[in-house]
This record gives sequence, C-alpha cells and structure tokens, in this order.
Amino acid sequence: MRLDNTGIEEAIVDIKPLDRLMGNHAFIRGGQWDYERVTYDYKIGSKEKNITYYIRIQGYAVEGDVDLGNAVIQLKTPLLGKYYYPHGVEYGEDENFPENLVDRAVSLVSKVKEDINNYKK
Repeated sequence: MRLDNTGIEEAIVDIKPLDRLMGNHAFIRGGQWDYERVTYDYKIGSKEKNITYYIRIQGYAVEGDVDLGNAVIQLKTPLLGKYYYPHGVEYGEDENFPENLVDRAVSLVSKVKEDINNYKK
C-alpha cells in the first residue's frame, strides 16, 4: 500500500545524514549492495501468526554513489507491506491493513519527514 502525500516524496537528501536520521527513527537500511538505490525498513510485529508488517522508504541516487557514501538521494513514496512467511512482503493495494496500523505508519513517516526537512537540498 502506498502512503501517499506524506511530504517526503521527492525529498533530496545527502546519504550520510539520511542514514543517521532514519536510524534514529528505527528504520534500518537494507544490506543489499547497490550503487544507486537505498531501502529503509521499519518492522512492526503482529499478533497474527506468521505475519509481520513493514514500512518501507526507498530512494535512488541522483548524484554520487551509495556504496562510496557520497550519494545524494531522492526519496520515493513510502510503502506499507505485509510479510507472509515464508513467501515475502506484499505491498499490493489488494492487501487488507488495519486502520490503526495505517495511522501508526503515517505517524511514523511524519516524524521522519520533520527530520528530513532539516537536511533537504
């Protein structure tokens, strides 16, 4: 599910402060190796058996190199996903998300946005 109109879409931020501020909000950058893209995930547990939710914020380098740590990242629309063990995360609009979970996700992304505003280029 896309979390539209959060205010971070299209924000442009240097990767070093972005990594720091995302970590401060418990968003973990994915360990995949990539020159051009970054992915930050926030894990939300669930009482449902074998279900975990994730807020995902992705971005791509508009200049520089992610691996070298000198990238300037443009963020994309955050996503809310549902992880089905052992199949993976689904972000489709057909997924059913509890309203309180969507509210929590929007609130968390709003807090990230406040910090991003201090570092936007």
